[in-house]
Amino acid sequence: MQKNIQLRVKPEEAANASVLITILAKAIGQEQASISGYHILKQSIDARSRQQVWVNLTVLAFVNEPPSSRYQDKIEFPTLPQNAKEVIIIGAGPAGLFAALECIQLGLKPIVLERGKDVRSRRRDLAKLNKEGMVNPESNYCFGEGGAGTYSDGKLYTRSNKRGSIDKILRLFYQFGADERILYEAHPHIGTNKLPHIITAMREQIELSGGKVLFEKKLVDFVIENGEIKETITADGDRFPTQAILLATGHSARDIFILLKEKGILIEAKPFALGVRVEHPQSIIDGIQYHCALRGPNLPPASYSLVEQVSDRGVFSFCMCPGGIIAPAATAPGEIVVNGWSPSKRDNPYANSGMVVQIDLATAGEFLVKKGLKSNKLNSSFDLNNPLLLLHFQQYVENKAFEMGGGLQIAPAARLVDFCTNKTSTNLPDASYLPGLHAADMSSVLPGFVHQTLQEGFKAFGKKMKGYYTNDAIVVATESRTSSPVRIPRDADSFQHPQVRNLYPCGEGAGYAGGIVSAAMDGQKLAIAIASQLK
Repeated sequence: MQKNIQLRVKPEEAANASVLITILAKAIGQEQASISGYHILKQSIDARSRQQVWVNLTVLAFVNEPPSSRYQDKIEFPTLPQNAKEVIIIGAGPAGLFAALECIQLGLKPIVLERGKDVRSRRRDLAKLNKEGMVNPESNYCFGEGGAGTYSDGKLYTRSNKRGSIDKILRLFYQFGADERILYEAHPHIGTNKLPHIITAMREQIELSGGKVLFEKKLVDFVIENGEIKETITADGDRFPTQAILLATGHSARDIFILLKEKGILIEAKPFALGVRVEHPQSIIDGIQYHCALRGPNLPPASYSLVEQVSDRGVFSFCMCPGGIIAPAATAPGEIVVNGWSPSKRDNPYANSGMVVQIDLATAGEFLVKKGLKSNKLNSSFDLNNPLLLLHFQQYVENKAFEMGGGLQIAPAARLVDFCTNKTSTNLPDASYLPGLHAADMSSVLPGFVHQTLQEGFKAFGKKMKGYYTNDAIVVATESRTSSPVRIPRDADSFQHPQVRNLYPCGEGAGYAGGIVSAAMDGQKLAIAIASQLK
């Protein structure tokens, strides 16, 4: 017999299998010896009570029968026939990799072209970036095997449950090596230390089935005839005959947006969010969220999610990393971009989060015009019809952060209260950002409306979380790659570009996803659309 049971237990009870079996037996009125095993189906933390933190569990108990494995069968990937139709996939991030896996299941041969390096080679470039501040434009935290998610934590939480099968995405991650916990935790997370092995296993499966994953293959041009892409051309001169092309280049491939614009392929400016990373000692966040002086060993490092309206402009936390590290995420020299990640144990002494402001077309355009700036390509004033306007705004802020930093990837920073009271910090606390920090006048780094909105937002968050508003926290600029500032339009039914029939814009870079899981689901969905069209 199998029974589905809802439990509310203490953290130490949830962490002890024998204790949990005793609780299960009591809950269903059975002898303890009759419980042969269990699967946790859902798990979440409830820290609303000031007296006790609880763990909510949904458990499948096996009573007087042997427990089954969580999945009886693996998801199978066939070996492709020699004459399988080919799909060109640009980008080996989550959208591209999961599209490739779906293509194999549908009998299509994926040819994945990735501008960056494989995960192992990529590590050396990240080490150089962290230690020496040297940016490789083709191999960094954004570009390379697995995309931005590989070395940016592996958070698998999404609200996009209408876009596809979240269960299939999580099951595939588990099948390729992720911990079982991702299948039931409320906010599943893999960890930057474990993701590279999982991504490598996915690539090996693609190749084993007959697909290809080619590195250092940067898209630089298309041959378009009669409204279709006939050839895809890479920087090394290789030309790939193209029946269908899935474009999954991620939110930072600015050269792709420029290429599309130069080729006369329709793109649109898309609102995004921009701001800073804020970092607290993890002990402060634990104390606020768990109402305790010291977090116990059975509780995970505490996280938070904050949102506020300031003068009709949204300010909110983004990509919160408990027990995490702030990382340099620039993709070109002369810019400062920061992001955050956590290892699987989330055991670093700091908690960081993006804290960002909504950026709309009109406000960004007005700002650039007032600055008297010119469009990089056209040498003319910006206007609201420029599809690259928000990209140039993003670029301006990143370049300004570099100017106000301490050289190379040393980022401008301020203590939190100093940031909100227009002071340049006289000194900075220890922080996780390895290239180093430089105390700066943050009002000179960020556009005025961004800086002021963040100031009011932080003060409001300090009222919601007592102890959050403190000079023991540090603010680092700039968190600017929250999503793509450009959208590549596509038909709502066929998912093809309205001008180019066999071009399928996909994932974060095209403006249709916001994270690993939603990008992966978008890749699967477009692979199905391509299969329908080719067959």
